[in-house]
Amino acid sequence: MAENNKTFKVKANDFVFSFDQATIDNSDFYKKSPDEFNIIKDNRSANAKLLESDISGKKLKIEVEGEAFDIEIKDELDQRLDSMGFSNISTKHIKEIKAPMPGLVIDVTVKDGQEVKEGDRLLILEAMKMENSIMIHANATIKRVAVTPGQAVDKGQVLVELA
Repeated sequence: MAENNKTFKVKANDFVFSFDQATIDNSDFYKKSPDEFNIIKDNRSANAKLLESDISGKKLKIEVEGEAFDIEIKDELDQRLDSMGFSNISTKHIKEIKAPMPGLVIDVTVKDGQEVKEGDRLLILEAMKMENSIMIHANATIKRVAVTPGQAVDKGQVLVELA
């Protein structure tokens, strides 16, 4: 795909709009300082100031004419991943950790009210003569541990509830 055919989707606070490379090429951007710009588009001028940036996450916070905007930029790959449902994975708040298979709880390494970090072990589940560490995939707080060591569990049974 040619570079000039790229389409970007931008979310600015609650407003969502799209633009392509030609729109960028037909606008004038003047850099007044490392974080201040003047933009001229369709004979309209606006001053903008970059307040925060997370380039890897494609997120910015800018101020235009005194109003602050949280900006999220999605290129064609981001948009394609969104259409496939991948964007919802990272923002989904998980409330429960369930048993991925039937087994026997060998060890529980967390307790009610404990704060855990991404990658922390919650418990060890023995299944098919193998010990499986059940890990947390995001920072969370344990609301309730629903199992005890020595307890047999079925696939899909709630092991831990998260706050």
